[in-house]
Parts: sequence; C-alpha cells; structure tokens
Amino acid sequence: MTSLPVAAVGDAAVGTPPAPAVGYVGLATRIVSFTIDAALITFVDIIIGVGAALILSLLHIPHDLRVVLAAIGAAAYIVGSIAYFAIFWATTGQTPGARVMQIRVLTSDGARVKPRWAILRCIGVVLAALPLFAGFALILFDSRRRGFQDVLARTVVVDAPGPSIADVSRAKKRAIYEASRGLPPASPE
Repeated sequence: MTSLPVAAVGDAAVGTPPAPAVGYVGLATRIVSFTIDAALITFVDIIIGVGAALILSLLHIPHDLRVVLAAIGAAAYIVGSIAYFAIFWATTGQTPGARVMQIRVLTSDGARVKPRWAILRCIGVVLAALPLFAGFALILFDSRRRGFQDVLARTVVVDAPGPSIADVSRAKKRAIYEASRGLPPASPE
C-alpha cells in the first residue's frame, strides 16, 4: 500500500488537484439569459391575459370595475415576475434562461442565495435599470463582474457547466430508489 507524502504546514498537499478557478459571467451572457426569461414570462402572461380578456368579454362588468381589475392584473404581473426570479435564485440559483446559458447566482462566498436576498436582488435589478441601465455598466469594470444588483444583494454570477442542484437531487433519489429495489445502478449518460 502506497501513501502520498505528507506536506509541511502551510504547503499544499501533494497529489491534490488545485481548486478550479471561478468563472464570473459578463454582461452579454446575462443579457441573453434575461432575454430568455423575459420571453418565457411574457409568453405565460399573454396566455393568462388572453384568457382573462375572453372571460371578461362574456361578462357585463361596469367600466370602474374593469379599471380595478386591470390594476389588479398589473400588480399580479409585477409580483409574479419578482416571484419568478426570486424563487429560482433562492432554490437552484438558476432561472430557465440561466440554465440554458449555464450560469448560476450564488452569494459572494459561494452559498445558495437566501429568499430575502433574492428579493433584494430583484429590487436591485430595477434600480440598476432606472438610470439608463447605468447599474449594469459596473459589470464591465468590476473584477468579479458584479452589477449594482449583485453589490446590493452580495451575490455573484458564475459559470455553472455542471449539473444543477435539482439534477443532483434527482440522481440521489434515483440511486436510493434503485438501491431499495435491488436494481443495479444506472450508468451515467
């Protein structure tokens, strides 16, 4: 039996691979990711809007009530959009657009984003866009490619070429299921 030599205190252990470098994501990749997410949100909202318009066209509703319903619909759109981003960032760190672009939102120390920080990041995205998108210009100059929303919520956007958190969880559940049934483990594809 051979063993690896022991390193002196302060030296790196011999035989251990170096830690992979973190790849921070730039502006163009984020724009494509956001465009995919915006298209998905818009598609769902159009379907809901057309359905609501068809239902309301069949009912005889006073004009004042229609105005109130339109305001409720607008508020639901805003809350739904915030929930879309906040839930994905807080659970897997990836929206569907981020998954396509293989990027992930994490805290500055590499942990999962907590829900309150995800909501704060959504607010930061709006604030970054207000002054002619100047808050996003920080991404071009920051060493970790952080925009205003990232600085505000203490997050970073990194490359995520590996499986998502959900994929890892599914693989674990599948392995447990197969082990309980006495099946041989599935080969990775």
